[in-house]
Amino acid sequence: MPQQICYCFGYTEEDIHQDVLLHKRSLIMERIVSEKKDGHCRCAEKNPTGR
Repeated sequence: MPQQICYCFGYTEEDIHQDVLLHKRSLIMERIVSEKKDGHCRCAEKNPTGR
C-alpha cells in the first residue's frame, strides 16, 4: 500500500513518483500550496496528527 503523503488531498508517494515521470518534476506541492491559499486545506480534520 502506498505511503500517504497528503491527507487533505489524498496524495501518496506513488502519486509523486508518477508526477515526476510525467512532468520531469513533481507539481504536487504547488497544487497543495494553491489549494491551501484558496482555503481548501482540511489537515486538522483529515490528518491523524492534526497537521
